Amino acid sequence: FSYYGMKAVLTLYFVSYLGWDPDLSTAVYHAFSGLCYFTPILGALIADSWLGKFKTIIYLSVVYVIGHVVKSVGAIPTVGNKEMHIALSMLGLILIAFGTGGIKPCVAAFGGDQFDEENRQKFFSIFYMSINAGSLLSTVITPILRGEYCYALAFGVPAALMVVALVVFIAGCGLYKRNPPQGNILLEVCRCIGFAIKNRWKSSKYDPKRKHWLDWAEEKYSKRLIQEIKMVLRVLVLYIPLPMFWALFDQQVWKNRRLESGQRQSTNSFTPMCHTIDMLNALLILVFVPIFDLLIYPLVGLCRINITPLRKMVTGMIFAALAFGAATLVEVQVVVRMSNKAINLTVGQESFHVPGDYSVSPNQTVPRSEYPDVSCISQSEECSDLNLGLLDFGASYTVILTNESDTIVPHKMEDVQANNVHIAWQIPQYVLLTAGEVMFSITGLEFSYSQAPANMKSVLQAGWLLTVAFGNVIVLIVAEGAGLEQWKEFALFAGLLLGVSIIFSFMAYFYTYVDPDQLDKIYQKDSGKEEDDKKQKTDDIQMNNKGKETRM
Repeated sequence: FSYYGMKAVLTLYFVSYLGWDPDLSTAVYHAFSGLCYFTPILGALIADSWLGKFKTIIYLSVVYVIGHVVKSVGAIPTVGNKEMHIALSMLGLILIAFGTGGIKPCVAAFGGDQFDEENRQKFFSIFYMSINAGSLLSTVITPILRGEYCYALAFGVPAALMVVALVVFIAGCGLYKRNPPQGNILLEVCRCIGFAIKNRWKSSKYDPKRKHWLDWAEEKYSKRLIQEIKMVLRVLVLYIPLPMFWALFDQQVWKNRRLESGQRQSTNSFTPMCHTIDMLNALLILVFVPIFDLLIYPLVGLCRINITPLRKMVTGMIFAALAFGAATLVEVQVVVRMSNKAINLTVGQESFHVPGDYSVSPNQTVPRSEYPDVSCISQSEECSDLNLGLLDFGASYTVILTNESDTIVPHKMEDVQANNVHIAWQIPQYVLLTAGEVMFSITGLEFSYSQAPANMKSVLQAGWLLTVAFGNVIVLIVAEGAGLEQWKEFALFAGLLLGVSIIFSFMAYFYTYVDPDQLDKIYQKDSGKEEDDKKQKTDDIQMNNKGKETRM
């Protein structure tokens, strides 16, 4: 609730309270979202190398709460001027990004530590359901708390709930299973990789071959550490194609922000349709998780189909690609004609230049909105702002400008009717997309935990979350840089994800699952043998030395 409740009104806060334009607001929103998924690597390193997961969650949750409080204070109208509001808001968002990002991998890994393998899958399912339950409630409640302009209350309630969550978490400290940190594991990993590369580079062609390039570090580092690094690197390589799933999934948020921006060009009212769609996704997850865990997966198992975690993820990616392949949003097409005089019009952010001599302007695409005061500039006639009324989705309009009583008057014709398809037709697409998310995201959390050695659980969870961050980066680059129409963006991302799914399926086919617990048993035995060998060698040396002393 704390995280999604704050984000539910964040873009609206930028536009209506701070006075930013919609493009800047949307860019800052996605930059903040991306930062929240880049910072988990920092929290994971602190947890696995220094403080442990429990203390890391507590300390970074305090940073999280401070960020919420600063953000709330920055939304109080009587606190300073606009520059002060912007400074406090940005400081608050940075602290929130470090707080929420830092605890994300630790919470998932710490929760997984509390359960055995049999119950761990249930935990991750319930964990993901709780996240979406909070998201659903916050999406409903926070906009109501905001009212007209009460952003301080809308940001303050998530801050208060985060305090409650922290108190409840600390209250259970005596009940938790805690795994101690293993020292500066990242530094040790980097040194081991560097030594292996250096040793391999210096080796000659006469040196014996090694099965893996990391085996060149055996002269200095333990076999156990080398094997653990191999496990982590194999999973991270497997994650390389996954940002494309989140890039496509994030398109629904990007689309909703565009719709909100288009409506806010004419009104500051809350946009219920966009948040209704966001709520639908969270609601479907709450329904689908128990259905998949209690019905679909057991039925598939009864059919003697081995549905491994990676197969679930591949299926989820294909579902998402099919869902967005069917989703397009046709925007408004407008062309302007003029009788015999040159004129310039600005509709939204698009400019129409109509030369004289009964010419026609180029066709332009504009967002759906009411346009009651279109800017009109003419050198020869009186040209006041023109009222074009509603330009609706999917329509194509021709606006003919005529001179009546020395005044330019617009006559709007609807060449192609606006879309009359009910928004409920998007529900099947969201059902398919959410089914893909359930199979992909929950399984990814569980897979990241199960395939990580004990001293790198949080690090690998952070690696999983980084796929979300890079997905946000892809969206920012394509949406801001490519300048494609939205339906083309949807088709592009759907096609790319389908191709990535094929690549990922081949990578998954050749992946060999590991059991970190078995690794512990193997190397405990090996370490015992090594100690016995060392002891035997020491005894032999002592016996030899004793014999020499006798002869002397």
